[in-house]
Amino acid sequence: MINKLKLFGLALLSSAVMFSSCSDYLEVKLEDQLTIEKVFSKRASTLSYLAHIYSYLPYEAEYQGTNQTAEVWPGGDGAVVPMSDEALFSTYQWSTYLNFRTGDWGPTTPYFNIWRYQYTGIEQAGIFLEHVDECPDLSAEEKRQMKAEVRMLRAYSYFQLFRRYGPVYIWGDHRSNPVIKPDEVDRHTVDQNVDFMVSEIDKAIADLPLTLADTQTFAGRLTKGAAMAAKARILLYAASPLFNGCDLYKNVLKNRWGDYLFPQTADPEKWEKAAQAAKAVIDLGMYSLYTENTTDDPMTNAIQSYQGVQFNEWNCEIIWGYWPRYQNLYYNIACFNRHFAMPPLITKMGCGQYCPSLKLVDSYPMAATGRYPIDPVTDLGYDSNGMPVVDPKSGYADNGFESGWEHPIEGPKYGAVKAHKSCVGRDARFYASVFANGFKFINDFIAGGNTEVYFQTGGNSPLRAGDCVKVGYFWRRFIPTDIDYENGNWGTYFWFYYRLAEIYLDYAEACNEKPNRQAQEALDYVNKVRARVGLNTLQEAYPEYNFLSDQNALRQMIRKERMVELAFEGHRYYDARRWMIAEKEFTGPNWTLNLLATNYESSYSRTTKVWAGSDNLFQPKHYFFPINQIQLSEMKNITQNYGW
Repeated sequence: MINKLKLFGLALLSSAVMFSSCSDYLEVKLEDQLTIEKVFSKRASTLSYLAHIYSYLPYEAEYQGTNQTAEVWPGGDGAVVPMSDEALFSTYQWSTYLNFRTGDWGPTTPYFNIWRYQYTGIEQAGIFLEHVDECPDLSAEEKRQMKAEVRMLRAYSYFQLFRRYGPVYIWGDHRSNPVIKPDEVDRHTVDQNVDFMVSEIDKAIADLPLTLADTQTFAGRLTKGAAMAAKARILLYAASPLFNGCDLYKNVLKNRWGDYLFPQTADPEKWEKAAQAAKAVIDLGMYSLYTENTTDDPMTNAIQSYQGVQFNEWNCEIIWGYWPRYQNLYYNIACFNRHFAMPPLITKMGCGQYCPSLKLVDSYPMAATGRYPIDPVTDLGYDSNGMPVVDPKSGYADNGFESGWEHPIEGPKYGAVKAHKSCVGRDARFYASVFANGFKFINDFIAGGNTEVYFQTGGNSPLRAGDCVKVGYFWRRFIPTDIDYENGNWGTYFWFYYRLAEIYLDYAEACNEKPNRQAQEALDYVNKVRARVGLNTLQEAYPEYNFLSDQNALRQMIRKERMVELAFEGHRYYDARRWMIAEKEFTGPNWTLNLLATNYESSYSRTTKVWAGSDNLFQPKHYFFPINQIQLSEMKNITQNYGW
C-alpha cells in the first residue's frame, strides 16, 4: 500500500516521460530510467508508478497559478478563484489569472493550458492498467483495487479537461489502439465524454473499498465514496445549462464525423441522474457535516464548525482530501497560502493579497434573519456608487459604525473595536472567512500582541506601492490563530476535493431542477447546510416565497448558498459558467473600499479608483478555454471552441 508521503511526493518517471513525434501523437515513451518491464516486476516500483499517476490531480489549493510555461507546469487549478467574481486579489505582478478576468486571452495564451499535462496523465494511467497484472508481488485483490483507483484517476483527468475545454477526445482503453494519427484526432460529443467518464467511475466504484485500512498511512487514496462523489459532480455538470442544450451551441461545432459536440436539445432527465448520484453518496451514511459544540455560545460553535472542516484534517465531512504537494521555489503550500492572506507590516511576511470581492462579502446572510443582504430572487444588485441595493427585511446596515463591538469568537478575550455596521450581525461563515478593515488580527506570537488593523492610507497596514490589501478585506479562513508564523512555523495544510456540504447542495440543486421536482427535498438539504452555522430555514427567512411552487426562487437561493458555503473552494468559477450567468456576474468594474481615504470612517465608502487594472470582461466565447495553438499545430483537424 502507499504511504501518504509517497502518494503526493513521488514523481517516478516524471523526468523520463516525453512525447514522441507527431506520427504517434499522445504516445508516451520512457527513456533513461526503468523500463516498463522492470517497473512492474517489483511491488515497490509498481506502487511508485501508482503514486505518480496520483500526481496528475489538479492543484486546487494553489490560488496564485504562477506558471509561466503551462506545458511544463500547468499552474494551480485554484487560480479559478481569482478568475471569478468571488475574489479580487491585491497583486498585479506574476498574476496570470488577470488576463482571464479582463478577456485578454486566446488560443496563444500559454497560461493554464492543461491539455498536454492531463493527457500525459491519461496515458500513464493506460500504461498502468495494461501492465499492473504483470507484477508478481501484488495479490489479486491489490491489483483489482489499484486498477479501480487508476480508472477513477483517468476519468478525473478527463473531467479536468471537460470542465475547462468542453468535450474532448476520448482515448478510452488506448493501449489497444496505441498509434494516434494527429490529423485524425477530433473531439467526441458531450454525451460521449460523460458516458465514458461515468462508465469508468462505475467500474472503479465496484472495486474500491468503502474505507481505508489505515487512514493515517494511506490518507488520500481513493475510496468508493470519493468515486461516487466524482460521479455526482460530473452528472451535475452534464445536466446544467452550459452542457445541456443551450442556445449558444445550437447548429454550431460539429466534429469531423458530423456530430454536434453539444446536445442540440435539453434533456431534463439528466437532472434525475444527477440527483440519484448525489443521493447515493448521502445514503452511504459514512459522512456527516462537521460540527463542534465546545462552548455554550452557538455562534462560537458555528464558526469553529465551519473552520474545522479544514483545520480538523480528515474529519467526518471529508469524502476525498489530500495533503497539497506543491512547493514553490521558496515556500511550501502552508507558507505560500497563509502569508499571502495575512496583513502586511503587522506580520513579518504578510502580503495581504488573497482578498474576497465585495460581492462575496455582501453575500453572507444576516445571522438573526437568515436573509442575504441582497435578495437573490429580485436581485436588485448595486447602485451607481457600488453599494448593494439592500433588502430592508434582511437587517443589514450599509452605513454607520458600532463602537464597543466584539468579534463573536475573539472579542470576549481580546476586546472591542469600532466596527462598520455592515460587519455586525453576519453569518458565522463571514467571521470564519473574512477579515475586515478595523478588525483585530489575532495571533499571540506577533510582536506587540494583537492589534487592530487599518488598511486605509496612513493606517498601520496601508494602501501603498508594495504589498497591501486593496479591497479592504482579506481571506482568513485558512489561517489558524495558534501557530507561530513569525518564526517560520506555518503548520500543515489540508485540502479536500469533495466534502458532504457540496454533495448536499448538489442534491438540492438537482432535486429542484429535475422533471419530477422534489422541492421539499431540496429545501431540506439546503437547510441542513444552513443549520450547521446556526441559520434558520429558507422558509423562515423568506416567508413571502412559496419555494414548493416557485422553482426560480429556490434556484436563486441554492445558487447563493453555494457561493457562500463553498467560497474559495474553486466552485464559483465553474458554477457561474455551467449556469451560464458568467457574462452578467463576471463583467464590470472592480469595486473596493475607499482605502485612498486617510481616516477609518471614510474608508467604508466604495470606489473603483483603488484598483488600477482593467475592468472585468466575460464574453460568450469565454465559457470554455480555446484549444491552444500548441495543440492546433499538432491536431490540424480538431474542432476549435465557439468564438475562437
